[in-house]
Amino acid sequence: MPSLYTGRVTSTGGRNGHITSDDGMIDMDITVPPSLGGKGDKPNPELLFAAGYAACFGNAVIFVAKDKGIELAPEDVKTTAEVELFSTDAGEFRLRVHLDNEIKGVDQAQADELVKIGHEVCPYSNATRGNIEVTLSAKAV
Repeated sequence: MPSLYTGRVTSTGGRNGHITSDDGMIDMDITVPPSLGGKGDKPNPELLFAAGYAACFGNAVIFVAKDKGIELAPEDVKTTAEVELFSTDAGEFRLRVHLDNEIKGVDQAQADELVKIGHEVCPYSNATRGNIEVTLSAKAV
């Protein structure tokens, strides 16, 4: 199967380091969040993951809506991703995600359906399914 897109980012220094993309679109320092002892003055990996997941999931909702004959403008779909880093009783580090979606121009049943199907087609959801607990909410606004 041919690739549709490949993003390549290099990290130097781990959580207190620097990340750069091959295309130059990302070139920034990152740091540990304050809750883990960092200054919190720069983005951290969980924020970057949340940003990518929120954008990808919102686009999946728009894609599903269009497939169902519902025309949504990009600004009609607002997705907020919360990515939580936690430690298990066994000392393993894990992630949990909550995706909160607000969709204009649909009723609540449609919003629920779009989010449910969006979770089935979103590449981030497919990549994390079975590995990360993901909860969803939908609100027609």
